[in-house]
Amino acid sequence: MKVSKRVKKIREKIELNKEYTIEEAIKTLKENSSVKFVESLDCAIKLGVDPRHADQMVRGTVSLPHGIGKQVKVLVICKGAKVQEALDAGADYAGFEEYLEKIKSGWADVDVVIATPDSMVELGKLGKILGPKGLMPNPKSGTVTVDVAKAVKEVKAGKIEFRVDKSGIVHAMLGKLNFEVNQLADNTRAFINTILKLKPTTAKGQYVRSLYLSSTMGPGIKISREEIQTQQAK
Repeated sequence: MKVSKRVKKIREKIELNKEYTIEEAIKTLKENSSVKFVESLDCAIKLGVDPRHADQMVRGTVSLPHGIGKQVKVLVICKGAKVQEALDAGADYAGFEEYLEKIKSGWADVDVVIATPDSMVELGKLGKILGPKGLMPNPKSGTVTVDVAKAVKEVKAGKIEFRVDKSGIVHAMLGKLNFEVNQLADNTRAFINTILKLKPTTAKGQYVRSLYLSSTMGPGIKISREEIQTQQAK
């Protein structure tokens, strides 16, 4: 694969074999961002779990202290008075049959779908559409709830959902590179601590195998083992 001049310049400035602290990695990514848009800070954590076993599935939510720096579009599937309740709380869309039909026709212009328990019978039939897009509501992530107002406000404030993929890796977007270094570091540590607390009791050996921070168009920077161990000790 041909390497662009931009990537070559970045590689010259970054020690790809070095292990960084969280703050060092964030500063390096900010200093070497050379694209014409504001990049995101992305995190990838390789875990020592086997997601094929239900008791080793790592998934959950975390409320990032400083949000993610983007407008999150929220759809709430609900009925009756809950529709206005969701809209008053800041939902972009709320309703029942009309949105079920839109989803069936291929519409999915949202980042998060929240649903009330009584709407899940019908919404569950659309699992083959919503599932692959990561939009299917789930009680464990707080997106199936009677309290739709609270759920909408949490998502809008910076609550993100994550789950380990088939390769044992958890990916998450933790903010924008135009955040302050300390803000991105706070978000990163909140995410790491949440992952550590979710360690399955059946997971054997080293739980966190590796942790990389990267920008949207930048390289992955490895976070040091000492830094991860510091978070584990808390």
